Amino acid sequence: MQHRNESPLPNRLPSRSTPRDSALYDSLILRTISRLMMPLLLLLSIFMLLRGHNLPGGGFIGGLLASSAIILQIVAFGPKTARSILPVNYLLLAAFGVFFGAIWGLPALFAGLPYMQAFWLPEPIPGVGKIGTPVLFDIGVYFTVIGVTTKIALLLVEEPILFPLPAMKTAPAESEEGA
Repeated sequence: MQHRNESPLPNRLPSRSTPRDSALYDSLILRTISRLMMPLLLLLSIFMLLRGHNLPGGGFIGGLLASSAIILQIVAFGPKTARSILPVNYLLLAAFGVFFGAIWGLPALFAGLPYMQAFWLPEPIPGVGKIGTPVLFDIGVYFTVIGVTTKIALLLVEEPILFPLPAMKTAPAESEEGA
């Protein structure tokens, strides 16, 4: 017997194995695809990161791809689940990225050259290519972009939770007489 305050059962019950705290969309297809796409997007982001020191790409586009994988999890499962998949303080990750990228300009200063002058290893690494300070700088950019874009996305999704609107008081409607 259903009580007055209870809502009727939906046609499709949510899966108990799939945690959803406040997913933006309740779609089985989106949840399934997001699970498959996350590792692929993360691998593509690393590929773009390593490719970028000789060709277009690099830390920025790699960071955007990695954060899009995380944002896809936010959309599919909600922010709490996305935070549990990658439990990282994204502001600290961004700060670490800025620091990590900035320190790779120092070897040039110690050698008496301009800040951010590139230094390269003499032999390329198989499968990766030549490694030098520009690649390490790109890694810092990669972490910074992941941290900043993911933190912005989380703040936008969690804004109603973090900053609820104050309850509005309704004024009694005055009756218009003799209009």
